Order: sequence, then C-alpha cells, then structure tokens
Amino acid sequence: MERIELTENLSLSRLVYGMWRLGDDADTGPAHVQAKVEACLAQGLTTMDQADIYGGYTAEAILGDAFRAAPGLRDKVELVTKCDIVAPVGKFAGAGVKHYDTSPEHIRASVEASLSYMATDRIDLLLIHRPDPFMDHHATGAALDALVTEGKVRAVGVSNFRPWDWDLLQSAMTAKLCTNQIEMSLLARDAFTNGDLAHLQQLGVPPMAWSPLGGGALFGEGAAARRLHPHLERHARANGVGTDAVAIAWLLAHPARILPVLGTNSLDRIGRISDAGKVNLSREDWFELWTAASGQEVA
Repeated sequence: MERIELTENLSLSRLVYGMWRLGDDADTGPAHVQAKVEACLAQGLTTMDQADIYGGYTAEAILGDAFRAAPGLRDKVELVTKCDIVAPVGKFAGAGVKHYDTSPEHIRASVEASLSYMATDRIDLLLIHRPDPFMDHHATGAALDALVTEGKVRAVGVSNFRPWDWDLLQSAMTAKLCTNQIEMSLLARDAFTNGDLAHLQQLGVPPMAWSPLGGGALFGEGAAARRLHPHLERHARANGVGTDAVAIAWLLAHPARILPVLGTNSLDRIGRISDAGKVNLSREDWFELWTAASGQEVA
C-alpha cells in the first residue's frame, strides 16, 4: 500500500483504520482486536486511528489489551490519537458540561493516559480533536512542542480545524503541524470549496478524512445517496470491487493526497479496505460522481 510522508521521520499508510467503534463490537477481547489489526497489516494498512474519547474513553485501553497480549504488535503500527474533548461520561462523568480543554495540564494528562492505556512509550501522531474557542495558543503550542521534544509524541496535527485555527496554533509552535483530520466524503464536500483543503494543499500538508463513507449514509435512501447509487455501482462493476471502494477511491484520486480513515468492526470488510486502491478514476469520473452527489452540474 502507498505510504504518505507527514514528517521526515513519520509516514502513514494511505488508508487508515479508524477505531472509534472498537468498543461497540460484541467481542472486544484481545484476540479479536488483534485479528482486526492483523487483517489491516496483511494489506499494508499500518496506521490505527484512535482518540481518548472513543468508546466513552474505553477504546484506547481495548487496543492496549491487544498489544499486551501480542508482544511486538505495537511496533508494527503507527498510532494516531486525539485529545481535548471533555464529555461527562466514563472517567469524566463528573464534568458539569461537555467542553474542550487545550490547557497544557489537560494535554499532558491525556497523553500520559493514552500511553498507559495503549501500552506504549510513544504516540506517533497526536491530534487536537476540536478547535477550542478558549485556547491560549501560546500555552497549547508550548505544551505540544514539549511533548515532541521529550519523544512522547513523534508528530502533532489537528482535527476539524479551520485555516485560521491552524494558523493561530502554528504561530506559537516550533514543531510543524503535519495534518488536519476533517470530514470529507461524497456527501460532505464543503472542504473542497470552503478553503479548508486549499489551505492544506498550499502548505503541502496531507489531510486525513474522517467519515469518508458518510457514516453509512452514502448507501442509504437520502436524495444524494440515491442519485449516487447507479454511478457507484457502474464503477464498482467495472473495477470488480464494492461501491464503498469506489467512494474511497474518489477521495484517493484527489491531488491533495487525502488519507481516508475507515472504521468497521467486520473482519470481512476490514479485509477489503485496500480494494479502494484497485479503482482508477479519471477527472471526468471524479466530476461525474461530484455532479451526482450535488444534484447539479458545475457552473
């Protein structure tokens, strides 16, 4: 599988396995989680995407149990995780209101907890999960730089940031922000035209795409999904893959070097994630799908 270089010492697999639903599976035992990771590795998919809040603050520990049970597995993958969302569930059940916390104290405590939960001595990529309107960018930037200097975090990025949020945080940092994980799919196309993707392309920064299948809505009965179905099915037949692979290939075709993050608990579906790499879409194919999704041709 293709790899994308984010920094001089960190590259990720082009497709990323998202673990936001890891705790929703009927079987969260170490052996079953290991089987999921191994199914990814068999395709060259080495990057695992986590967040402290996933599974009500349980998903990181579920993955860590698998690493403890299978020595050596951790060193075969890159670990991405996120912090700054404080929700009144799990370990933060006492929080009075859901909020964001980008204070140095919270970031460091989150990183230390993630390291412990995931049975590792480093996080390959730490993302600030949501832009914090109460952020002291100097304090946050210094905290992130310190974690990189200490080797607890190899690289730093953000998630769901707008260009001005990115620029503000970057202005207070020595380490370079190396990605922005934003929502992108055939059903969520705003980033392609609102400046979010253009900003990253100008900086030469590869973006990550969360919910690249629209949380399953792409295969539902919404108006845009219904318009897309015959087009996705035609390309799927032509390439001998499923329609989900075509939808992911649409993101892969973009010159911004998008890294889609795909989450599923089905071992069968995990085993077919790399099918997206078998699909070649021309510029006209790309706009065909754009047009079907939007319901109108470009101006």
